[in-house]
Amino acid sequence: MSHDGIGPRAVLRSVALLTAGVLTVPALAGCGSEDPAGKPLAGADVADADRSDIADGGTLRWAVDTVPDTLNTFQADADTTTARIAEAVLPSMYRTDGRGRAVRNPDYLASAEVVDTEPKQVVVYRLAQQAVWSDGREIGAADFAAQWRALSGKDTAYWTARNAGYDRIEKVERGKNDLEVKVTFDRPYADWKSLFSPLYPKEVMGSPDSFNDGARKKLKVTAGPFTVDTVDTEEDEVVLARNPRWWGSPAKLQKIVLRAVPHDKRVSALSDGTLDLAEIDPEAARRITAAALPQDGNTPLMGPEADRSAADALRSWAVANGSDEDAADEEISARKKLRKKAEKYARQQKALGGFEVRRSLEPAYTQLALNGAEGPLSDERVRRAVARALDREEIAGAVLKPLGLPAEPVGSHLALSGQAAYADSSGALGTPDAKEARALLSDAGWVPGGPVKEEKKDAKKDEGEEAAGSEADTEDEDASGGSEGSGEGGGEGEGEGGDDGTYIVGEDDGKAPQDSGTGTGRLKKGGAPAGAYAPRGTAAPARADTAPVAKDGKALVLRFVLPSGPGSKTLETVAGRIATMLERIGIRTDISKVDNDSYFKDHIASGDFDLALYSWPATAFPATDARPVYSKPVPAADGSLNVEQNWTRVGTDQVDQLFDQAIATLDDSERRDLIRKADSRIWAAAGSIPLYQRPQLVAAREDLANAGAFGFATPVYEDMGFLKKSAQGPQGSPGAKDDASAAED
Repeated sequence: MSHDGIGPRAVLRSVALLTAGVLTVPALAGCGSEDPAGKPLAGADVADADRSDIADGGTLRWAVDTVPDTLNTFQADADTTTARIAEAVLPSMYRTDGRGRAVRNPDYLASAEVVDTEPKQVVVYRLAQQAVWSDGREIGAADFAAQWRALSGKDTAYWTARNAGYDRIEKVERGKNDLEVKVTFDRPYADWKSLFSPLYPKEVMGSPDSFNDGARKKLKVTAGPFTVDTVDTEEDEVVLARNPRWWGSPAKLQKIVLRAVPHDKRVSALSDGTLDLAEIDPEAARRITAAALPQDGNTPLMGPEADRSAADALRSWAVANGSDEDAADEEISARKKLRKKAEKYARQQKALGGFEVRRSLEPAYTQLALNGAEGPLSDERVRRAVARALDREEIAGAVLKPLGLPAEPVGSHLALSGQAAYADSSGALGTPDAKEARALLSDAGWVPGGPVKEEKKDAKKDEGEEAAGSEADTEDEDASGGSEGSGEGGGEGEGEGGDDGTYIVGEDDGKAPQDSGTGTGRLKKGGAPAGAYAPRGTAAPARADTAPVAKDGKALVLRFVLPSGPGSKTLETVAGRIATMLERIGIRTDISKVDNDSYFKDHIASGDFDLALYSWPATAFPATDARPVYSKPVPAADGSLNVEQNWTRVGTDQVDQLFDQAIATLDDSERRDLIRKADSRIWAAAGSIPLYQRPQLVAAREDLANAGAFGFATPVYEDMGFLKKSAQGPQGSPGAKDDASAAED
């Protein structure tokens, strides 16, 4: 699980009247009303081209995050690269279209339908006649049965990460002929289309040994447009080769090399010519976009002669003005280093001119997670106050508008705009309202300007972590005008959290002096000018509506945990804005950056946070995939709490019941309504607040077609390739791309 992009399938995927115990849920769409699912906010951007315009052959070098530890997507250590490989080399009965909906894959499946519901649900799959494994054997019932037995959960010798859906199957058998597979369920299962995608051969699923170890580093038998050629951990790459037994449209590419390249090294790899396709961050996208702009031709002189001329002039000037010659040499050396960096940058920019940025939105959203297990956020009123303080439109705009992408906040935990189950259910929580947020805090006992007991500051922070708002941070801010990592437009007061004395009541824009033994602490925002200190216990005046809140002598300070690795700048910006919004209702945040590799394991999964930012994908099967993310934690046999993937530890029996009903309801319309009702109640519980759909920025060679920012759609690997010379535009860009889409890039 990545902090900002992986979800359950990739790994395995008006205010309530609280005092009266009444929950107000917005009306759901009924018969005859407009479908609230809407359209996707952004479509795929892949430089569409006809297969006839694509050259035969070539190697696509595609950046990935890792060389996977396993090629078995059903194991716990599978990752996004595992899933990408499976898409290219294994059968999937269903794939995802541009609207994020499951559609039949005709290369493998002629038809599939529910033929009986009473006394039991029966699904009959009719396989494509030419569908065979790479060893020549027909894909058939034996493969379906072996996968069911391995993933049913009945045999614990199989080390499976998930068995959702397979545990509802009673039997798998051959139908009327070799091309039919008959699956009988012992309990109704609405998401049956999620099964057997991907489908592994019986050679992998047939025994615990082959399942657990046989498919970790190699797949001897496959059935896709590509096969697994090599998995090279020393070179950090996986090579996929064209499958000669593929019966569908032949793959245009001869090979696809999936190369593990860290995000902060991808611009260099692109400019060096060792990558053709790579997901990139906003900063890299700006560089590539700038590289494509026309140059004015006024390039300054560079090279050894220019260096010698500049060095001689500088030395002469230094000696003439009485400077030490050694000092001049040091200055010359520093300038040479700077010049070399500039030259390298210029060379990279020139090479990057052959790439373009393809933009869409990922089928995933970033959320603010609120840990409801203990502390102030265990009180639903405090969680709801945090949620009502957020201006989600402002946050989405800050992230997406600079990238030229639609900046609408996400309205559902369980689907995204364009998907069948989508509806904006955020009304169950209420609109942003600082006054109502403060009222919720007051109802929970957190009042502005209350007395705060002094606490000793820790002399030392945990290694690798630094809480925002420490004295050192404040000094840095005084010197630089802002806190590190506050991001663009972070606002005043972001990341405070180090003061330890009584709060000072006064003007919003005043500053209090440092604590000098009087028992008062500094308060950068909402503080008071010198001489305006309030005695301990003095309540805040009515006009001090942004004064920090306290309860039982303790200030309301929430620990906000962020990853510190490459690519975290956007999260820092978002966290800074959230901190500012919470400060306006009297909540302070203590922002801590932690090691990227331990972010999930040691903090999110273990519950060591109050607030955190990470992402979940939206899948075509929310009743199955989202249930473990939002189900109510239950005590385990050993006394621990089984949270599954619900790391906020917030859940309700009612949400669980709605998921259970949805998963057993075969009527599509009724199931959508149940999912939307569940989402309304998830909003009302305020354990997680969806913020924005994640941007998808992909650098691609200009002549690479049918690849890039795929959005919801499953990639069509056999159609990817490089354009023929005759199909390229005058500057080598894809001729199939119209002027409007080129302008967007």
